[in-house]
Amino acid sequence: MFRTDPEHAPAPTQDRTVIHSRTPESRAAYAEIRRAWEILGRLNALPPGDFDAMRALLGELTGQELDPSVRVLPPFHTDGGRNLRFGRNVFVNHGCTAMDLGGIDIGDDVMIGPNVHLISSGHPLDPATRRSQITTAPVRVGRGVWIAAGAMVLQGVTIGDDAVVAAGAVVTKSVPPRTLVAGVPARAIRAL
Repeated sequence: MFRTDPEHAPAPTQDRTVIHSRTPESRAAYAEIRRAWEILGRLNALPPGDFDAMRALLGELTGQELDPSVRVLPPFHTDGGRNLRFGRNVFVNHGCTAMDLGGIDIGDDVMIGPNVHLISSGHPLDPATRRSQITTAPVRVGRGVWIAAGAMVLQGVTIGDDAVVAAGAVVTKSVPPRTLVAGVPARAIRAL
């Protein structure tokens, strides 16, 4: 999932990777973060509603052209951008954070509420390695998903097609299609 430099990309282990500090992989990640900061500075200075300019800068950030139907409102934050993919007809409200080091794939017809966090990276629990390693696993958001205000989706989670994540939920496990989840940690409330 790490797309900066294939020669130095860590080998995934069942969709999960570990990046060690002071390695070519960590230096490549830091270079990507610095590149993203520069682009995000310009992107977040745009007035809300300037979607053409927003898509152009998101295209620069992700390295791909975005569909004209994609709408993202600033501020928007990410740690690299190259591992972030937007489908068609995606709406992202103010204050989204998409930590994409492990990869984030947002399907078609997705709605993301204000202040949502999509987090595909973290750190080991072991105090001996916590500051020297980054763990990653992809976040996958299926077609037609609605992630409501203030929700958080953590690394390794897949949200099935047409599912709904309630406001303020913390999603730590994958969500089946057409399911409403809510709570901390998020639990299935009912089928849709």
